[in-house]
Amino acid sequence: MARWWPFPLLVCLALGFAALDANAGLRAWWDLRASLRAAESERVALEQEVSRLRAEADALESDRFAIERAIRERLRLAHTGETVVRFSAADPSTPRFP
Repeated sequence: MARWWPFPLLVCLALGFAALDANAGLRAWWDLRASLRAAESERVALEQEVSRLRAEADALESDRFAIERAIRERLRLAHTGETVVRFSAADPSTPRFP
């Protein structure tokens, strides 16, 4: 019985080394899972952006008001006689109520 006791010890050492190996161990698996979660959340965000852009494209193809609104916003145009009022973001360093 004294002859085979090093084998379980070697197996445990090998498993411990494999678990802690940076290239193929548990750490690499955790890093891959974190990368997968980040990629999945990015994919979901991109799918939402694609659906928003598709809805905007559909509106631009079919809705005359949407086309006019897009032209006014992007080219900053106005009809004759209209007054355009633009608001800028307040500077946080200035007091709101003097």
